[in-house]
Amino acid sequence: MLKRIQSLLQRLFLAAEAVGNRIFGDRLNPLYYLGATSYWMFWLVVASGLYLYAFYETGIDKTYASMESITHGQWFAGGILRSVHRYASDAMVLTMMLHMLRHFSFDRYRSFRAFSWVSGIVVMWLIYVSGVNGFMLPWDKLSQFVIVATTEWLDALPVFNGILTRNFITPEAVTDRLFSLLSFLHIGIPLVALLSLWVHTQRVPRASQIPPRPLAIGLALMLLVISIAVPVVSQAPADLGTVPITLKFDWFYLVAYPLIYSWDPIKLWVLVGGVTLLLMALPWLPPVRAGKEAVYELTAHPGRQQAPVRAGETLLDAGLRADIPLPYECRSGGCGVCKAMMIGGEVEMSGYQPTALTEQERQLGWILLCCARARSDVEFEYEENAAAGAALRIREYRTVVERIERLAHDVMLVVLRLQRGQRIEYEAGQYLNIVLEDGARRSYSFTSPSGSTDLVELHVRLMPGGRFTTRVFETMKPGDELSIEGPVGSFVLHEPSEKPLIFVAGATGFAPVKSLLEQAFRMGIERPMYFYWGVRRPRDLYLLDLPRQWEREHPNFHFVPVASEPLPEDDWQGRTGFVHEAILADFPDLRGFSVYACGSVRMVQAARPAFVAQGLHEDACYSDAFTPQSTITPAG
Repeated sequence: MLKRIQSLLQRLFLAAEAVGNRIFGDRLNPLYYLGATSYWMFWLVVASGLYLYAFYETGIDKTYASMESITHGQWFAGGILRSVHRYASDAMVLTMMLHMLRHFSFDRYRSFRAFSWVSGIVVMWLIYVSGVNGFMLPWDKLSQFVIVATTEWLDALPVFNGILTRNFITPEAVTDRLFSLLSFLHIGIPLVALLSLWVHTQRVPRASQIPPRPLAIGLALMLLVISIAVPVVSQAPADLGTVPITLKFDWFYLVAYPLIYSWDPIKLWVLVGGVTLLLMALPWLPPVRAGKEAVYELTAHPGRQQAPVRAGETLLDAGLRADIPLPYECRSGGCGVCKAMMIGGEVEMSGYQPTALTEQERQLGWILLCCARARSDVEFEYEENAAAGAALRIREYRTVVERIERLAHDVMLVVLRLQRGQRIEYEAGQYLNIVLEDGARRSYSFTSPSGSTDLVELHVRLMPGGRFTTRVFETMKPGDELSIEGPVGSFVLHEPSEKPLIFVAGATGFAPVKSLLEQAFRMGIERPMYFYWGVRRPRDLYLLDLPRQWEREHPNFHFVPVASEPLPEDDWQGRTGFVHEAILADFPDLRGFSVYACGSVRMVQAARPAFVAQGLHEDACYSDAFTPQSTITPAG
């Protein structure tokens, strides 16, 4: 039964998140930042509350008047902030509930996560109690109802036995001390909640406490607009000599309050306490995983970084806990930033969007670190500086097509010029993303050595049925506008080194290799450098004169083209077969070399273990693999 409920909730969340991706994009989908949004709402509540508290008076004859003065006398500040205070509190409760419901639906509340789950329930109750306490402060008819109902409900407990009602809410007992007490609680409870929030996030490595800046600003502006359009105002002043008959009731916070008078108060305590205990006990209720929960080990490349992985823990959380600089952003399987290539081991994957990881990519060995859980020791390779890129907020640029030139039957040179005054700084081997109209991304490598420029050259290979490549070959013309973002990637020269260098490219993998080689020539590297370029047929060797020119100009450079499927009419006299096999034949012992490989996933997956088996040190093999229509990895 539980699994069926979780499965249904998973489908609902994924469907809602897919809609959010289409509206907000995968980097700014509010549903991926529910926990961080709750934190952000908390700070908005605190900031607005501090302003209100500066003008709030706690006297029995002053409280209502001070709230009216704040609301209407200075509506442009106090009135708006009162509404922001209220709506941000509502939003915090809502996002916290959704945050916990999502973790429940994806079964992320057991094992080591049980601590966060239980502490989260404590935080929920503290925030809820603080919110109810806030309704008591204006001292209007609704405040009267909430205070009377709360004290009568508490007085039903044997520990109070009517003390609260007798000392605080009879017409004779209501004095300034009541509002002093309520104000004290409205400050003290949030402080305890803040401490509880800090404790709650301690089991989550690098837990986000603020959503991405555009989202945070957008949420704040939304609250501001709602506050202006639908301001929060007090109802009629409280009068303990009468019973409120007509109220503008708040069903969001006070939904359980009518039960105080329609049920036996003790039964309501039993219900509330029982539900709370049930929620806290959920991590240990069936179905419980049988046997001892295993601890596996992950190995992350580059650098062969290792970390233990607890049962049920994602590879991302395990890596971050060990201070491995893994790339991430949404942590919810929506953006694709944490995509990595499996090298060995077995993982289970769930709870991600098909746009972040396609089935084709999954079959090729790609995983999302934020959704992958180890079922054995695992080994994977990630984009080394992608995390830094996320932290630096990769810049977006507007460009126009400067020039288009056909380099081969299926390869086009596209030259883009940035808007006046803009320049993009990059390292040789990095790439940029073409951002399409619907937010989809197509990635292409820089073809020039490191620099700062307003002119970018790309090699675009025609992919049958490809949205962007078809446009390049059929309709694109100078003057067309394109959005790009970058730079991205860590496929760069790792210098200084004394090792001879082998560069291997498959098809349009020539683009980043060209960038790296020209950077090496610029740096004056005099060590032996070998360039192996693998293609299907000789006609695919576009710009063939360029590496031949390099060979003439640089005695330490050697060029070897390899064709895997030449036809008789090609009259090909050069090397044949797979390009990595040609390298293995030429270098029986790869110890002491550095290899830079860029091409298809299939090529990189075949080449890397073969090179390592022939003596190449794992940390000396740098690779960049791409797949058609990939949203993260470079396409040439």
